[in-house]
Amino acid sequence: MQVLVRDNNVDQALRVLKKKLQREGIFREMKQRRAYEKPSERKAREKAEAVRRTKKAARKLAQREGLLPGPKKRVRPDARRPAPAPATA
Repeated sequence: MQVLVRDNNVDQALRVLKKKLQREGIFREMKQRRAYEKPSERKAREKAEAVRRTKKAARKLAQREGLLPGPKKRVRPDARRPAPAPATA
């Protein structure tokens, strides 16, 4: 994995690296490997993960087909744009 450091900004490069590692699942895998996991526990965990993935895929498909309401869209106030001035009459 490679991250470019621009303008000697190491802090930003570290944030980018952490985000990439998080997406790849490296942190989760490191946490799992800290201790021994019995084969029966591993099978149960992997089966639970597969069930979770399947349910998520089915939920997304139902949302796309209109059978379920879609996720609520978050309304964030845009700090860059000033609020419109109140109309004076």
